[in-house]
Amino acid sequence: MSILNILQERSGSKCELCASEKDLSIYKLPPMPVGTVDDSILACATCIDQIENPDNVDVNHWRCLNDSMWSEVAAVQVVAWRMLTRLRAEGWPQDLLDMLYLDDENLKWAKATGEGLEEEQKVIHRDVNGVILQAGDSVVLIKDLKVKGSSLVAKQGTAVRRISLDPENEKFIEGKVGPTQIVIITDYVKKM
Repeated sequence: MSILNILQERSGSKCELCASEKDLSIYKLPPMPVGTVDDSILACATCIDQIENPDNVDVNHWRCLNDSMWSEVAAVQVVAWRMLTRLRAEGWPQDLLDMLYLDDENLKWAKATGEGLEEEQKVIHRDVNGVILQAGDSVVLIKDLKVKGSSLVAKQGTAVRRISLDPENEKFIEGKVGPTQIVIITDYVKKM
């Protein structure tokens, strides 16, 4: 059974955030969207657009979190925490946030994108040219890199697609070189 089918079955073919039945697709949660059932939700185009584009947020749309934040699905809880944190200045989201409980592992996952931190507290990853990197970006290696613990040498010019960011260290990103998942120092990559 495909991930989409499993998510449709889990959600009853409704957006797991607002219960809309229109324009549904898989949303893979950053910062490390592997694309499994556990790190994905079924969401409508409206929710996805507002999650990915903070300038498009309609605060009243997110009143739906009053119901969906109680989901047993960790990924839904994480998105609810992130959106409530983003909107907490409105008043009512802070009340919901005070009621929402996430275990330590899921809270760490929710905070991994820097949601809830002030701009000066966020960990910002930059490539060799100072360009800001985000989860899911593609980068190119600017020099040959020996991979510790293996005989692999990642060659200059190798593309690393769909990177994930280390939430605690702005110098580290992760990505696949061939079949191997490796940690790469941002000083040796440039954004594609």
